[in-house]
Amino acid sequence: MGGAGLSIVRRLRSLLGADAAIGTDAAGLPRVAPRSEEAVALVLGTAASEGWRVRIEGTAGWMPPDAAADVALTTGQLTQIPHLDASDLVATVQAGVVWNDLRRALADHGTWTAIDPPGSGRSLGSVVATGTAGPLRGGFGNVRDHLLGVTLVTGDGRVIRPGGRVVKNVAGFDLTKLAAGSFGAFGLLTSVTLRLRAVPRADLTLVGSGQRDALLTAAQAILETGTTPAALEVLSPRAARANDWMLAVRLVGSDPEVDAARVAVGGAVALPLHELPVQEAARLWPEALAGATLGGSTLRLGTLPTSLDDALDLVEHHLPEGWLSVGVGAGIVRWSGDATAERLKLLRRAAAQQEMPLTLERAPWEVRAQTGHFGAYREGVGRLVSALRHTFDPAGVLVVPVGDA
Repeated sequence: MGGAGLSIVRRLRSLLGADAAIGTDAAGLPRVAPRSEEAVALVLGTAASEGWRVRIEGTAGWMPPDAAADVALTTGQLTQIPHLDASDLVATVQAGVVWNDLRRALADHGTWTAIDPPGSGRSLGSVVATGTAGPLRGGFGNVRDHLLGVTLVTGDGRVIRPGGRVVKNVAGFDLTKLAAGSFGAFGLLTSVTLRLRAVPRADLTLVGSGQRDALLTAAQAILETGTTPAALEVLSPRAARANDWMLAVRLVGSDPEVDAARVAVGGAVALPLHELPVQEAARLWPEALAGATLGGSTLRLGTLPTSLDDALDLVEHHLPEGWLSVGVGAGIVRWSGDATAERLKLLRRAAAQQEMPLTLERAPWEVRAQTGHFGAYREGVGRLVSALRHTFDPAGVLVVPVGDA
């Protein structure tokens, strides 16, 4: 560890004492894991005054912890669930709680949250900050639709919540929606208040296999019945761990609701569908999502459900073969594999010509730094992003590839 790093470690220890776990990573980078919201604020406030560059880390289960910085700030010690009310279907959870631990805690109270992010071992803060919803997005909406509130510590150490003075002054933006999917550009999420649901009485998965275009057509036919499956995915052979593409339909709700939906789905498609046994269905969805981290990069491409075949053609033309999952109801194509920044930029430009936004969800820092998470904005949006970043991080403390132009 160099002299500058040693100086930062000493300063953090003198500031925080027992209110943080402080050390260095394998490369000698100072690393701090605050145990309280106040300690997070102190770290970021000090970074702003000292000119330190800070990268935010969760569990490293999704985004590689490789961004160049002076200090790494991790949520690894923020692992409490201070409030869980099953009767009101609401929970407040600290950002460092591992997603699978949260799912188990909710299930113990007969509740769940209808978010199924790709990647394993992730923290709640990572899921919210990157806005990475899985197949359930088609039936229940994106990540921000499940949030009732957040607490955010800004780049200069202010703690803000919905309704606070700073929030009102940021052009009327809702802090909760602003933070979800921002990749940490405006600060570190310390806690999230989630909207919960009662565990559904019935949970059924139907699957069929065939050629890609035929499965997309079948999925469209299901939507045209007016049925809204909890999840409606077309999975590549690599994602399905099979020889052919797979159509997977998940139906949840009361027994009568699921029975009616099953009849509607069966009548909409000529494709043979069969019901998976409960244990096999429980394995299918997480195993399919696990492939989202098989490659070095993961991206999502948004489009209308009727244009998914065009989106897939673009991805397959510009990128090497990889893991693919198509959220038909949500209009999302997600790809994971290995690609250079140049190839990703070419795909982004081609997709933009068809008004298909591309978000780089994860990648090595070298690729993230060259491409950014979002690429070019529509006219005028870049100035707004620049103004928001200056409001929340005036000293430019936070290291994140969210461009201003």
